[in-house]
Amino acid sequence: MLSTAVAVPAGLTIRRTVEADWREVRRLRLEMLADTPLAYLETLAHANRRSEAEWRAKAREGSSNRAITVVAETAEGRFVATMLSSVPPGASGAYLFGVYVAPSHRGAAGVTDALLTRIEEWALGRGDTLTLEVHEDNARAIAAYRKRGFVETGVTLPYPLDPSRKELEMRKELRA
Repeated sequence: MLSTAVAVPAGLTIRRTVEADWREVRRLRLEMLADTPLAYLETLAHANRRSEAEWRAKAREGSSNRAITVVAETAEGRFVATMLSSVPPGASGAYLFGVYVAPSHRGAAGVTDALLTRIEEWALGRGDTLTLEVHEDNARAIAAYRKRGFVETGVTLPYPLDPSRKELEMRKELRA
């Protein structure tokens, strides 16, 4: 079921990224990878090698027709949280990727919920479900997803950066 509307936390703006955001998209991505390396399918070393053109494309894609990247932005222009979603080829619904909330804003009322509500609204126009994969050792993320209505599907996949570990698939129904 789709989340009910939530208030945007005081002092933050929730919005999609555009190409001009590339520097802040890069900064936050590098922070994400340094903070929680097992949560993403990219290494910090790889991200550091990306060109400006790649970062510009990543920021621009956030406002494309086929994908959405939403961020929580402070009044000073600093991104403190992000989520992105797209519909992979052949999928019947949207997938959630790249979820991150900076330590300074974890537990802050509404940050995650405000981002997720925006993603769910977008995803609902593309199918009935929102699916994600989460590393089996990321207990904090698994608990947060369960709290927001995601359930394990029973599907597991090898974690690409260490195939001896697993990614768990979780899914949320967006329609009642």
